[in-house]
Amino acid sequence: MNSAELEAWGIGPGYWDVAGQWKEISEATAQAVLEAMGAGTRQPGGPAPLVTIEQAVVDHDGGGGRTWPGDLPAGTLVLEGGGTVPVWPGGPQPSDVPAGYHRLEPGSGSTPLTVAVCPPRCPSPPPGRTWGWSSQLYATRSQASWGIGDFADLRRLVGWAGEHGAGFVLLNPLHAPATGPVPEPSPYFPSSRCFLNPLYIRIEEVPGAADVPDMASLAEKARALNGQRRIDRSQVWALKSHALETLFARSEELGPDERTEAYVRERGPVLDGYTSFCALGERYGLPWQNWPEQYRHPSRPEVGEFAAGEGRARKRFHAWLQWLCDVQLAGATEVKGAGLICDVAVGVDGGGADAWLWQDTLALGMRVGAPPDEFNTKGQDWALPPWDPWKLRAAAYEPYIQVLRAVLRHARGLRADHVMGLFRLFWVPLGSEPSQGVYVRYVWQDMVGLLRLEASRAGAYVVGEDLGTVEDHVRHAMAQSGVLSYKLFWFEPQRPSEWPVQALAAVTTHDLPTVAGVWTGADAEAQRRAGIPLNEEGAASLRRRLAEWTGSDDGRPLPEVIEATYAVLGEAPCALVVASLDDAQAVEERPNMPGTINEWPNWCLALPASLEEMEQHPLPAAIAVRLGGH
Repeated sequence: MNSAELEAWGIGPGYWDVAGQWKEISEATAQAVLEAMGAGTRQPGGPAPLVTIEQAVVDHDGGGGRTWPGDLPAGTLVLEGGGTVPVWPGGPQPSDVPAGYHRLEPGSGSTPLTVAVCPPRCPSPPPGRTWGWSSQLYATRSQASWGIGDFADLRRLVGWAGEHGAGFVLLNPLHAPATGPVPEPSPYFPSSRCFLNPLYIRIEEVPGAADVPDMASLAEKARALNGQRRIDRSQVWALKSHALETLFARSEELGPDERTEAYVRERGPVLDGYTSFCALGERYGLPWQNWPEQYRHPSRPEVGEFAAGEGRARKRFHAWLQWLCDVQLAGATEVKGAGLICDVAVGVDGGGADAWLWQDTLALGMRVGAPPDEFNTKGQDWALPPWDPWKLRAAAYEPYIQVLRAVLRHARGLRADHVMGLFRLFWVPLGSEPSQGVYVRYVWQDMVGLLRLEASRAGAYVVGEDLGTVEDHVRHAMAQSGVLSYKLFWFEPQRPSEWPVQALAAVTTHDLPTVAGVWTGADAEAQRRAGIPLNEEGAASLRRRLAEWTGSDDGRPLPEVIEATYAVLGEAPCALVVASLDDAQAVEERPNMPGTINEWPNWCLALPASLEEMEQHPLPAAIAVRLGGH
């Protein structure tokens, strides 16, 4: 095993484990990662069709403060918005070159390349301090819901939040799951990060819904599902898909709808590939690796023939579903209320749409995970194939750019899950234990630069979920780029009043216990029942912190403890402060229990009270006041 070769491919020599011991990469792991990257058939690095450079900043004298990179070829830069600029390697970079994707045309017949000129920072959040709510949309049901929270419920939540002074609603990823009768519950295991989950469609707001004869009967059956806390996505989708198929058939009878057609044109090749995948998935099942050979790659001519023939009608159906999702999500941003912070998951299902469409950029024999730590003593395997850093670079970062644009379509802010993944990811060879994984580095200057560029084009600020093991240079680069960090009540040694301004402050996340879970001991007991190795001292220390920081004794009523917790959080000077709807309803269960599969109802528990009931409850109102609302 050659350490220089590993370094050239971005493969780390090992990692420090939770006990502070250095764990060197094994020969088997090194070989598996090199094979997954295609070592032996190609070289790392090489010419890139897209390069990122930082936009020149005007200095006090009115000049630019940067020079063109020395490795850029001399030529003419054709600006995205029109006009040209000469490029001389090492020469001054004019300060009036706008941010954007420009085409550099070198002389001597060399191949043109894209120059992404990236702003030095992401847009900033609103001045001062803004507070808001975090919501698992599937769990946030109204009395009109069909067994699951939907886009109309989101619109109501946004309006209610805004009325009480909130500036944002932070959502779980809304990504599309794989097609089929049993929708994947985890929002962090999507089929596609470029499209939305049709389960969130409010059926009554689909054009023509009022004219369907059995709509009242379907709605009655669906709303009966609100009587159980555990969300049954299979039943929900059976009812919603029945209604949607009927409504689509009626819309087809009326002929093309210009609104749908405009959406299809706007989303272009990515939507075309996604709908082809959905149609093929319905025909041949999933994963795509089991399809007939001629359909396993989107570039095969047989895929085009299927799309134009047998699959044409189903492609139109899935495009129509995505148009409905897009319209209804946009509706939640148009009411007078809080804006949306949309979450982007760290990866996708290896058998899903994005992995099929962009399979040439993925290391399909690897899985993203995390090494063992004090909360997950066996480490984690997230079952997500990682992007190969060099294949992604050779693809001009097109998949990454498309994901960012999709999530930012209707967002005021973006939450980047596991933002450290822009710098390095922990790769676990398929079939190996997480402890046998290794870190692989990405060209982070490109990844972060493109994040700044796309966020700026969308006018959205960025929050980086940087919990866990974070290298110092990552925090520095994020801070320099204007990306907000994450600060949690459960993790930080200092009280919230001492936290930094450039951060989002919260008590917990979807993977961590609620206030009620800690205070009552229900979370620790749930871990024991699920057979998860429990850090007893860690659980006890969380409760001690809760008691000490809120001044609470054992006899204090739970609602008072929750309100006092948010009073302490409200001391934070952070740009964004967020309260959880789970805490607002004194929920004991966390949405997701890492390390479990069927031992816990992950991503399946609805909030115990409807939106209508929550709007009348005193605890959410009290939390709002503590955070600066009214």
